[in-house]
Amino acid sequence: MFNKILIANRGEIACRVMETAQSMGVVCVAVYSDADAASKHVQMADVAVHIGGNAPAQSYLRGDVIIQAALDTGAEAIHPGYGFLSENPDFVDAVDAAGLTFIGPSADAIRAMGLKDAAKALMVEAGVPVVPGYHGADQDDALLASEADKIGYPVLIKAVAGGGGKGMRLVDAPSAFAEALQSARSEASTAFGNSDVLVEKFVSKPRHIEVQVFGDGTQAVHLFERDCSLQRRHQKVIEEAPAPDMTEQMRDAMGQAATRAAEAIGYKGAGTVEFIVDGSDGLKADGFFFMEMNTRLQVEHPVTEAITGVDLVEWQLRVAAGEALPKTQSELTIQGHAFEARLYAEDVPAGFLPATGTLTHLQFPATARADSGVRSGDTISPFYDPMIAKVIVHGPTRSVALARLSAALNATQVGGTVTNLSFLGALAAHDGFAAGDVDTGLIAHDLDALTAVAPLTPAHLACAGMCALGLGGTQAETGFALWDPLRQSVDIGHGDVILRLQVEVTSPQSQVWHIDGTRVEARHVGGRWMLDGQPAPNAVLAQGVVTVFDDYGIPFDVIDPLNREAGAVGDGNLVMAPMPGLVKLVAAQTGQTVQAGDRLAVLEAMKMEHSLLAARDGVVAEVLAAEGDQVEAGAPLVRLEADTETQA
Repeated sequence: MFNKILIANRGEIACRVMETAQSMGVVCVAVYSDADAASKHVQMADVAVHIGGNAPAQSYLRGDVIIQAALDTGAEAIHPGYGFLSENPDFVDAVDAAGLTFIGPSADAIRAMGLKDAAKALMVEAGVPVVPGYHGADQDDALLASEADKIGYPVLIKAVAGGGGKGMRLVDAPSAFAEALQSARSEASTAFGNSDVLVEKFVSKPRHIEVQVFGDGTQAVHLFERDCSLQRRHQKVIEEAPAPDMTEQMRDAMGQAATRAAEAIGYKGAGTVEFIVDGSDGLKADGFFFMEMNTRLQVEHPVTEAITGVDLVEWQLRVAAGEALPKTQSELTIQGHAFEARLYAEDVPAGFLPATGTLTHLQFPATARADSGVRSGDTISPFYDPMIAKVIVHGPTRSVALARLSAALNATQVGGTVTNLSFLGALAAHDGFAAGDVDTGLIAHDLDALTAVAPLTPAHLACAGMCALGLGGTQAETGFALWDPLRQSVDIGHGDVILRLQVEVTSPQSQVWHIDGTRVEARHVGGRWMLDGQPAPNAVLAQGVVTVFDDYGIPFDVIDPLNREAGAVGDGNLVMAPMPGLVKLVAAQTGQTVQAGDRLAVLEAMKMEHSLLAARDGVVAEVLAAEGDQVEAGAPLVRLEADTETQA
């Protein structure tokens, strides 16, 4: 076994690898950028080395600097985690050349699966079924359009390199193909440095089921399947293992296909073979098709660990150190059911825009496993993926595990940034998902219901007011006066609404709140506050924001009456950056006539491209940013001429 390893990554996965490695007595070296100097993974590490600036290209993608850090600290091996350099064969070659061990597959194996078109040709040779499509090297626009016509719409344009939904576009009709192709190529070039694409038939009721494999370079075993069908824009949201309604016949067929794929390239370490499954008529042994192989540890690996009892990181270290596969196929079994929900800092009502902010409060229930790379007080940076944590639960049956997931999400508390927590809770409670009737289109079909915002109640506002005024105690300093109940007021903002709340503190154990004509009685009973007879939720105040932890967290601004501004906050003519990012494209020109929905600019942030569209018809009065500019959230990019009809 290794004495010391370097982890060439950050955040949640770096922490995850360290937990296992350190439990095995292995010393861990962390690397970090300027932005991550005080991060959790740096704090956990035995040794930490600074490797550069905030942007990945200045730090986590600098393979030569990372290798030198390993040599300087005496590390014997490098664990790549996922993302960044984890599937870069040139980095693996450089690690080998430096006399270090790469904890993962060979460079040849990564190259074999790194380009989707070549990988599919290899899978055909290995007898693994593939989706009908065009995977050729000729990237002529007209040829690709012609091949799409032959395949039949709808089709999927996919970048041949990379994954995570980047460089992928669904096209429903020939008229939309050219624009979708240009957009996919641009995003693929930015994300992977390779603009080549392939075109595939789009399965009408697709399920995304993948198989965890593990090889020693010669032989491979599979650790059963994961269902990752709950996706939004081709990015996974909730994963589970095993797949609902999976038959033993199909599980065996998929497992054998996955191990053939791994053995065909001499795979060593942990990997995942992803399949698209036709779920239109139930799961059948001839209804799955190879999509791609991820030659690394997957984000969703904990659900496999939960149902098999296997620590996949431990297996990675042991096999990389020269040990044989720890178990044979016959020794691997499924126990119960597991779910993983990906908790992100993102603004769901605004279209799932990635968000930043300082985590003023972060707490997970003891009943769930929470893999996280951040703590209370940490900042979600615009430079990296905005994941806060993965919440993982296990149960003896799918229904029990799903109930535990709902309970865990309800008990998770996040303050300081907007999150997708309520969206995850809505998914966990979705009737179709509970019944196992899932496909990759479920979220899109029911998006309005899944993103609906729960209504505020007077109790929520009273709870926020108590926290804002510091009235959660029961001592005399809460403001009670023997000769007369003390009256206080506080202004609370939620979205565009600002309300003035008034309270009478009638005793250290009782208060009466007056909220927009409604009366709420607060009484301290049995060691906790009750609001109109119901237990008050927990709440915290930080940086002028109260977060009430009910309905997955409700933020309220505490308004200073002296700073309240009257009138409108703007004329609605500005197109602004919704988050910090790089201006990738400016499509607008001064004097140009535009229509509602026209693309005016493209902002690159958190590894994704975001099109900024005209909200109304109008004329461009001024272009305020240039391609290549790094802008902050709220920065004006394009201004339209005033809408004279509206003003009149």
